Amino acid sequence: MRVAVGQMTSTSVHATNLHIANELCERAKAAGAAMLALPECFAFIGGSEAKETVAQATALNDEPFGDFQGLARRHGLWLSCGGFHERASASKVYNSHVIVDASGSIVRAYRKCHLFDVSIPGGAVLMESKTTVPGDAVAEVVETPVGRLGLTTCYDLRFPELFTALARRGAEVILVPSAFTVPTGLAHWHLLLRARAVETQCYVAAAAQVGTHNAKRRSFGHALAVDPWGDVLADAGGEASPAIVCFDVDRDKLATLRARMPIQKHRRQDVLELALFDRGDDEETAAARDY
Repeated sequence: MRVAVGQMTSTSVHATNLHIANELCERAKAAGAAMLALPECFAFIGGSEAKETVAQATALNDEPFGDFQGLARRHGLWLSCGGFHERASASKVYNSHVIVDASGSIVRAYRKCHLFDVSIPGGAVLMESKTTVPGDAVAEVVETPVGRLGLTTCYDLRFPELFTALARRGAEVILVPSAFTVPTGLAHWHLLLRARAVETQCYVAAAAQVGTHNAKRRSFGHALAVDPWGDVLADAGGEASPAIVCFDVDRDKLATLRARMPIQKHRRQDVLELALFDRGDDEETAAARDY
């Protein structure tokens, strides 16, 4: 059960992004993959104007998303379309991670729930909430030919409880399509992806944007595949575009690891839920929690 993990440099030109995605599909098919994972914003990355992102957004049953469904049909591949601007209203979008089967049908759509609102001193100022409505359905797990997929998107990576929920619902491979900034990528990309794999005892596949998209935006790259022990199986590096890396899902390896170290059975869910959701904190504890 082979998965191809894509890396690309999206721009504001839909046709160019589609052409690159088609090339990634060709490479994935030639490598014997049953599924290709595309990164966040695979169809569009605009400039600094938030209204540009909103203006080009469409429903999932319209173009340009239909073009990517066509790629799945043409190549006979399942696609993880890692972050599509789905129209939510006249002024907002959803950042939707959509799973498409090899016939081109939409199987599941997860709307990113953690939005990246960050101002880096001397660096990027990215306020995703200016354009995006957060989703409220989480722990989406999908049966596919490459195993049970858990769906996340980019900034979700920093919230381990979401990954734990996916593992408890049976995920075997967790997808983390991303467009990480260079400073945060250098500091935390490999560290967090390996940690999430170890904690959940899942494969983690992180398709990535890479390089310069426009005058104000660059992405870290390093599309990654990590095994359930935390070992990096493949890394596309910080320059190659377009590129894929591939890995094989070994269910026997998963089962053996989980049997030898049954983390989910050991988890004190009763205690952890009290710690996570207690609202009877004193003022000092509440301030620390909500920093």
